Amino acid sequence: MFEKIRIKEHMEVADASGQHVGTVDEVKDDTIKLTKSDSSDGMHHMVRLDDVEKIDDNRVYLKAGVAIPQGAGANV
Repeated sequence: MFEKIRIKEHMEVADASGQHVGTVDEVKDDTIKLTKSDSSDGMHHMVRLDDVEKIDDNRVYLKAGVAIPQGAGANV
């Protein structure tokens, strides 16, 4: 298990295969808010902390099978 305080602003968020999903804007309560500048629709998207598999270096990895918010990470 990881500590949510280890998730910092500007960290990359990737799916289980390492594909870029977004960039952390902030962690609030039990969600990670992704930057809107890193999305195809120019909106913030949220990822639940329960969907995080691990934190490695400066990257947050999501669990396999997690639904990626539509529009997230498509601007990269």
